[in-house]
Amino acid sequence: MAVSGSREVDIEAPPADVLAVIADLEGLPAWSSIHKKVSVRERDDAGRPLVAEMTVAVMGITDEQVLEFAWTDTSVSWKVVESTQQKSQTARYDLTETDRGTHLTFEITLDPKIPVPGFIVKRGTKTVLETATDGLRQQVVG
Repeated sequence: MAVSGSREVDIEAPPADVLAVIADLEGLPAWSSIHKKVSVRERDDAGRPLVAEMTVAVMGITDEQVLEFAWTDTSVSWKVVESTQQKSQTARYDLTETDRGTHLTFEITLDPKIPVPGFIVKRGTKTVLETATDGLRQQVVG
């Protein structure tokens, strides 16, 4: 059963600075406790990741995954192309410039391969959403 979640946060930094932190995938384990290992396989002409391998652990479930990324000046999205624990995953950051910096919206939908108890799914989704927004904000603004 697929699970979806979204969260919004304001970051006192310009969108380009926020996207730069998101694009530094190798730096994810330093500020995202769920990311254990990250390596970029392929980059676009601007140096942004197009394909990356990650080891992610949430609520005691470890997943080895390969993600494909798509970038614009105000967003980044990705999808899982290989995963040991998920049938599918899509996620997206949308950034809107504001007077004080950036309004960020994060959305994710994932479909585990095996049945996972509802309370674990809810707690895991909350962890992912908080890391992807609050953790990112803390990394951007220091």
